[in-house]
Amino acid sequence: MPLRNRVTPLGELVADPARGLVYGNRGCLHDADGRIVRPFQLRRWIACRLAFRGRRRSPLMQPGRYTELFFLDDATALAAGHRPCAECRRADYDRFARSWRELHGETGAETIDRRLHDERVDPATRGRRLHEAQLDDLPDGVIVLHDGCPKLVLDAELLTWSLGGYTRREPRPDGRATLVTPPSLAAVLEAGWAPEAVPLLHPTTG
Repeated sequence: MPLRNRVTPLGELVADPARGLVYGNRGCLHDADGRIVRPFQLRRWIACRLAFRGRRRSPLMQPGRYTELFFLDDATALAAGHRPCAECRRADYDRFARSWRELHGETGAETIDRRLHDERVDPATRGRRLHEAQLDDLPDGVIVLHDGCPKLVLDAELLTWSLGGYTRREPRPDGRATLVTPPSLAAVLEAGWAPEAVPLLHPTTG
């Protein structure tokens, strides 16, 4: 039976047999029986390589250890509110931190994590916080909610997100949209984010 450790752009944890192209964690989210009991434990939500220095944990979701999460691609991880890991993606993290400093005038992982946490979590409900934006102004790689579905913005199109990849294509419409990707991360994408360690976009984008 698939574990409930695939992450949607909205940050939800679902069960699916596909592994995804990006790995990550946000602390220990499961109990001793492997059941998900919380949406997050820490403010440090990171996105990692699938493989690093031969490390391997088996089985997954061991009691008391962090919950191993999997994302379709880095665009999905960013939309969910995860940033590059400073260990297994050091070069990506350093470039991300430089871009963040130039855009937001802030430095340090704790400062970044605090701001991202404010943008992705509603403090009153601990549920997902979304943002409004003008579709014409959004960069490639962000994910929006459109007609109730998460969709990737890419060139002049919207591509419907799914656990197995991107599916239906449609023209990018005019008007306002519900932005899923936290605004600070959307700004990093607009500045030209192109990770080296993991794929930004799943091959189904074409």
